[in-house]
Amino acid sequence: MKIISWNVNGIRAVYKKNFLKWLEKTSADIICLQEIKAQKEQLPSVLLTPKDYYSYINSAVKKGYAGVIVYTKQKPKKVTQKLGLKRFDQEGRILQIEYSDFILINLYFPHGGRQKLEFKSEPGTIP
Repeated sequence: MKIISWNVNGIRAVYKKNFLKWLEKTSADIICLQEIKAQKEQLPSVLLTPKDYYSYINSAVKKGYAGVIVYTKQKPKKVTQKLGLKRFDQEGRILQIEYSDFILINLYFPHGGRQKLEFKSEPGTIP
């Protein structure tokens, strides 16, 4: 099984640089993208339903910020978009994709200074 993870720093930007040709050529079973910086309604339909793939998206409430998407050739049993932490859930930072024999997590961690580092490592922040 071929799984690719890529922080694209804007899905619309990579789309303009022949992302769909790359997607077809790579023929990965699962592709996890982070920092897509777009909401579902801002994306062309070809990015939502590329040939041979199911897609699942979790966008930030704030436009142009964070967000993750998973393209998968196999339809999953379950898709979860929430951690149960309002701060992260509003930023579209996780997709948990459950298959019959494994669970895939596409997670986009916040970067930056000490305050965010302390939040990420704070005991009890993950249910």
